[in-house]
Amino acid sequence: MIGIIVAYDKNRVIGSKGRIPWKIKGEQRRFRELTTGNVVIMGRRTYEEIGRPLPNRFTVVVSRTGRFEGEDCATASSLGEAVELAEKLRPGKNIYISGGAGLYREGIALADRLYVTEVETEAEGDTFFPAFPEQDYIKTVDERVEGEIPFTYVTYTRKDGK
Repeated sequence: MIGIIVAYDKNRVIGSKGRIPWKIKGEQRRFRELTTGNVVIMGRRTYEEIGRPLPNRFTVVVSRTGRFEGEDCATASSLGEAVELAEKLRPGKNIYISGGAGLYREGIALADRLYVTEVETEAEGDTFFPAFPEQDYIKTVDERVEGEIPFTYVTYTRKDGK
């Protein structure tokens, strides 16, 4: 399974000056639950924001300029190469594309599912999740979380069974 995992606001903002533009207690729980024990593919800037491979996951960083290597970390020069590397090094594991915007744009065509956290805010931002053909997916609302800034976990499953 190849999935996209993302949190965006009402205007599809995902970032501001290289950072997530909100801090919401518990919002990243789903990310941790889904990706632990699996493969996470992310772009160089997303990786540099985190600063290290994520624990209990195999991380593939997509970069044409840098090399990121370690016990549970590898580098690929393209999203296609990253998927091939993940399938080769961690066969049978789910693959989650986790940003940034360029990888999301390219990854929509590859993804079986989109795991979206819809954040009920309008953040200032300069990076956006791309529009995608929602009519090609079955939308399931998984969980609504109330709080200072409410959010909803939604899963989009591709209708064609890809």
